[in-house]
Amino acid sequence: MGWLTVLPPLVAIIIVLWRKEVILALFAAIITSEILLLGAGGGFSPFLGFIAGIDRVSGVFASASNTRLLLFSLLIGALLAYMRHSGGVTALVDFLVNNNMTKTRRQAGLLSFGVGVVLFIESNLSILTAGILSRGLYDRFGLSRERLAYVIDSTSAPVCILLLFNGWGAYVLGLLNGYDLDNPVKILIGSVAFNFYAWIALAIVLFTIVADKVHGPMKAFEASSQKIAEATPEFPASKPRFMLVPLIVLIGGIFGFMYWTGEGVLINGDGARSILYATIVASITAYVMMLTSGRFTHIGLVKIGFTGMSELLPLVTIVLMSLALGASLKVLGTGAFIAGIADDALPRLLIIPMLFAAGALMSFTTGTSWGTFALLVPLGVPLIQNLGLPPSLVLSAILGGGIFGDHCSPISDTTVVSSLAAGCGLLDHVRTQLPYALLGGGITFVFYIIAGLFML
Repeated sequence: MGWLTVLPPLVAIIIVLWRKEVILALFAAIITSEILLLGAGGGFSPFLGFIAGIDRVSGVFASASNTRLLLFSLLIGALLAYMRHSGGVTALVDFLVNNNMTKTRRQAGLLSFGVGVVLFIESNLSILTAGILSRGLYDRFGLSRERLAYVIDSTSAPVCILLLFNGWGAYVLGLLNGYDLDNPVKILIGSVAFNFYAWIALAIVLFTIVADKVHGPMKAFEASSQKIAEATPEFPASKPRFMLVPLIVLIGGIFGFMYWTGEGVLINGDGARSILYATIVASITAYVMMLTSGRFTHIGLVKIGFTGMSELLPLVTIVLMSLALGASLKVLGTGAFIAGIADDALPRLLIIPMLFAAGALMSFTTGTSWGTFALLVPLGVPLIQNLGLPPSLVLSAILGGGIFGDHCSPISDTTVVSSLAAGCGLLDHVRTQLPYALLGGGITFVFYIIAGLFML
């Protein structure tokens, strides 16, 4: 259907800009996609498209992986509520500030950035840990939750794609191994130096932290960041262990379960299953600690847990709609059409920049960086083999484009998890991060043109 395949994500963008309502926008995009699918089969019907849209949403639960993601998105709300109500968050913030371990706004920002770099093994692990650990500190120093969401989101994926000893590296290497390439490992390692977007994204994050300046829509949120802190109940401090122990259990559990699900190979582990299992164990740990402290009853803790989960219901609904839209767009062929934008008919100098642009557009409209890699690597490898293009440069453009679009997309799971971990609205996170991502993307596009002048 050509350009019609881009209509559903376009509908979503228009409604988001018009009504400022993400859930409505996503469902409208799903219905639009289903109507187009019916029309392709000769059965155009808006009403049947609406019914098919409902079926597409309910079909999300047919996938065990999707169901695990939705369960995790609910249960993390209970864990965060336990940490908050126990007084552990307040106690840890007091400990860090009173012991001069985090005494400035810059140090608070560098802490969240550093955690994201250290935990490069899994992007969601990096986001969750840095977000949960830094929430209270950002509130204490008057930094907005939107800034926190930007820092953890723009640190996690770039670090994961640059430090390749993780599931990201294993996945891309698996894609390359399906082709007759001389040395896939060398190509993958060589792509690190040319992954301009990842390096630029990290540089912009660091500059924002060190300079302590924000730009664009984030300015308004920074100005009102104190209101967020005032609206958040400050629970009496207890002991830092009420936050640290569940957090350590969460981190250790993710590593342990990834090792277990990967049958002894950490990078082969199932991230979705590992995060769900670890979140459950961490929540149980927090529950037991609070119950045995004598300050809480079982009934009270159950209420706290369900209240925490209810706070995340809007985000869980967005995740559900995002998964349904992604499945519908895959059948419609949106990603495959956008991938075809960059082909060997382009001028040689523009092939690499257009691969990056195609990856960015595709990952933005579909909300998946890994899906972008899967569709563009089969397009990029023939360009390497037939046109003699530098393999690592081609691969870096594909990987960088996938991450760039993933940063901007409101239907990306990474975007959703970042807003969840930071405790801010999804649309607010997208609006405030977009100028930074666009700046990095624009610079990257120019860099690939310059690289082409010297290497092609």
